[in-house]
Amino acid sequence: MCGRYTLSTVDGPEIAQRFGLISPPDEETLGRFNVCPTETIATVLQPNAAASVAWGLRPFRGQKFTPINVRSETAAQRFKWLMTGGRCLVLADGWYEWMKQERKGAPRLPFRYTVDGGVPFAFAGLYDGTGAAILTTTANEICAPVHDRMPVVLEGPEAEAAWLSSDVGAGEALEFLVPLDSARVSVAPANPAVNKAGVEGAELLTPPEAPLTPPSDSLF
Repeated sequence: MCGRYTLSTVDGPEIAQRFGLISPPDEETLGRFNVCPTETIATVLQPNAAASVAWGLRPFRGQKFTPINVRSETAAQRFKWLMTGGRCLVLADGWYEWMKQERKGAPRLPFRYTVDGGVPFAFAGLYDGTGAAILTTTANEICAPVHDRMPVVLEGPEAEAAWLSSDVGAGEALEFLVPLDSARVSVAPANPAVNKAGVEGAELLTPPEAPLTPPSDSLF
């Protein structure tokens, strides 16, 4: 899953150039090191236009739960109308996952995942008119030691354009909902301070003084 992520750059023009936007995303969505559910996030709802929306779809009828993630395997059934006319990009440059420690009661250990050395990328998202959710898929080899799910990271500008295109049907769009190639994903320890919602700052990307060992298959 993806419960926290980053869009750490403050360079709006750089983001605009990367995603072909007429104007940069709102400043409040940039320079973020600990994006949390319900907060305002940077998205692209239609080609060339950035939009600031809430992270989370409207609650299901009779429920208070706000979905922030949607499983790609069931998206076409549970969110058919959004797969047809509500696809969007969620802009990011990393995401967090947590590893449980063996010692009972010990805090979970955070790790941050990046793509191609830390460049901006886009999660495949769904937008329902009020907020956006991030699609998830099975974890690749880099992510699997910590969690069996990972966010869907679109491969690049061509895939992003196709995901947004109304000419691409819901069935064809499902082909994009696959794990990103492991060779493009890196993982590094993060500061445990990120465990608390509302905490911000570049120091969240810095490992503690006693560095954590990035997770690998050999740990399990």
